[in-house]
Amino acid sequence: MKSMAWRAQALARGTTLALVLLALALPALADEAGSVEMDYSNPGLTPAHWVLRLHADGSGHFRSERGNAPVDPTQGFEPANIDRDIQVSEEFAARVFATVHQARNLSSDCESHLKVAFQGWKKLTYSGPEGTGSCRFNYSKDKQIQSLSESLVAVASTVVEGARLEILLEHDRLGLDKEMDFIMEAAGDGRVQQILAIRPILERLADDPEVMERVRKHAKVLLARAQG
Repeated sequence: MKSMAWRAQALARGTTLALVLLALALPALADEAGSVEMDYSNPGLTPAHWVLRLHADGSGHFRSERGNAPVDPTQGFEPANIDRDIQVSEEFAARVFATVHQARNLSSDCESHLKVAFQGWKKLTYSGPEGTGSCRFNYSKDKQIQSLSESLVAVASTVVEGARLEILLEHDRLGLDKEMDFIMEAAGDGRVQQILAIRPILERLADDPEVMERVRKHAKVLLARAQG
C-alpha cells in the first residue's frame, strides 16, 4: 500500500511539473508562430516607406521604397529599394514580443493625439495564435510602444546604412570612411541598433585589403559589438 501511495504521489508530482513546464513553454511556442511588423511612412524622408517584420527567433524581413523626396547631392549614393531577409538578436526579438504582449497584442488605440512634431506614421501589427492586433500612430501614448517604435526605426536605419555601404564598396571606396564614421557615432547614441542585421557587409569590409585601414578597423569594432 505504501508503495502504491508513493507511486501515486510521484505520478502527481510528475504531472504537475509537466503542466508547469507546458505553461512556461506556451508563450514561447506562440511567439515562434507569430510575427511583429512595423509599417513606416514619411514622404519627406528617404526611404519614404518601409516594412520591417520580425519573428521570435530574430529572423525577419525588410523592404523599403524610396518615395519622391528630392535627391540630396550632399548625401552621395543612395541605396535602391531594399528587399531582403535580416537577422537580429533573439534577446532584441524577445523584448519586441514582450512589449507587444504587454500592450495586449496591440488590441487598442495607441495614438497619443498630442500636438507633437510629425515623426512619421507607424503601424505596428501583431499576428499569432492568439489572433491579430494593430495600432497606427505618430506618437504613442504608451511609453513602451513609443520606445519600441524608436528602436525599430533604429534597426531600419541600420539596414539602410548597410545597403549604403554595399553601394559605396562597389562605386566609391573613399566614401566608406565618412560613412563608417557616421555609423560608429550613430551606434554609440542609439540611432542605429542591432548591427547584427548588417554583419555580412561588415565582414566583407573587415576582410578587404583594398579599403582604408580605418574602415577595416571600424568594421571590426562594429562586428565585435554585434557579437556582444
